[in-house]
Amino acid sequence: MPVCPVCEDRGIYMVGEAAVPCRCMREKALFNRLKAAHLTGMMRQHTFERFNLEYYSRQLAEDGRSYREIARLTLEAAKEFVARVLAGQQTDGLLLTGPVGTGKTYVACCIANRLLDEGVEVLFLVVPDFLDRIRATYDLPNPEFTEVDLTDAAKSAPVLILDDLGAHHYTAWARQKIYSLINHRLNHQLPVVVTTNISLESLAEHLGERTSSRLFQICRPCRLLTDVDIRIARRLGRVGAG
Repeated sequence: MPVCPVCEDRGIYMVGEAAVPCRCMREKALFNRLKAAHLTGMMRQHTFERFNLEYYSRQLAEDGRSYREIARLTLEAAKEFVARVLAGQQTDGLLLTGPVGTGKTYVACCIANRLLDEGVEVLFLVVPDFLDRIRATYDLPNPEFTEVDLTDAAKSAPVLILDDLGAHHYTAWARQKIYSLINHRLNHQLPVVVTTNISLESLAEHLGERTSSRLFQICRPCRLLTDVDIRIARRLGRVGAG
């Protein structure tokens, strides 16, 4: 995370002659806990080098491009995103769309792992789990971390990945939390990668027009398509249609 402007990462700052603990240490502890909770050991093995285009058909096509060509372009966009972040350049985020089992989370993990290996702080959040964590703070009289702690960690992460922003039934409360997070990162020009099985045409229906509009403003849409669920194909030892 960026160097704290209050304590310069010393953990304390002076008020007169008194040393006061800095809030940033609490924020970093939460950031590290959230990061460890969602990017599992298996997910840490997902790399660009292991991404297999053989799962994407050369024959099946959409908009004049084969599934494999679409996947190749998505992979290139992900690598370009990483390169721009590593170069310290301003960059659009990525909105990875496609049905369940098409490799969206895998690509998001490839991005996270390459950046983490280069020392970039990345927060990888599974959206339904993150919303559940926020709700859980309401049931505790003295939660270890508050709703503000959780949302601030997501808002301020140098790179944020939101996995499974899917076709769930979002309440008005959930929509507002998602909107607030996306809007903050847009206003502060902080990159975000989003995976979703919601089609581009249906985003507003599920998330609201304000959120979908900002997602299009902050993210470059990329799509993945397969004729089989890749998770099932791997289990059965199969690849795509050639």
